[in-house]
Amino acid sequence: MSDATTTVAALRDRVRAFVRERDWEGYHNLKDLATALSVEASELLELFLWRPAVPASEMGSEDRAAVADEIADVVIYGLHIANALSIDLSDAVTAKVARSAEKYPVERFRGRARGPVPGGPR
Repeated sequence: MSDATTTVAALRDRVRAFVRERDWEGYHNLKDLATALSVEASELLELFLWRPAVPASEMGSEDRAAVADEIADVVIYGLHIANALSIDLSDAVTAKVARSAEKYPVERFRGRARGPVPGGPR
């Protein structure tokens, strides 16, 4: 499977099947799924804690593998939550990017590392 050939639906189906095969649906309530997603995101963040910032091109293969593992966990829980709520991720992502494009217009934010300054011009 690769990003170029795998659909979001296929990933959702794979996560759904994994959970069903283990009969975990009854244990995976939304609160716990959201908490688990947050824990996994924290584990991703922990990989960078107290380390100097390095460009992605300079990251070693062991570090890349660890990051890939944690990103996978985050995405799996996101897919699981989307499955539980029947959220169409393509629609949700497209809508969010459109809202962000309105909030951060290119002509005002191109090349800026930060969003609007609180109390600053809008």
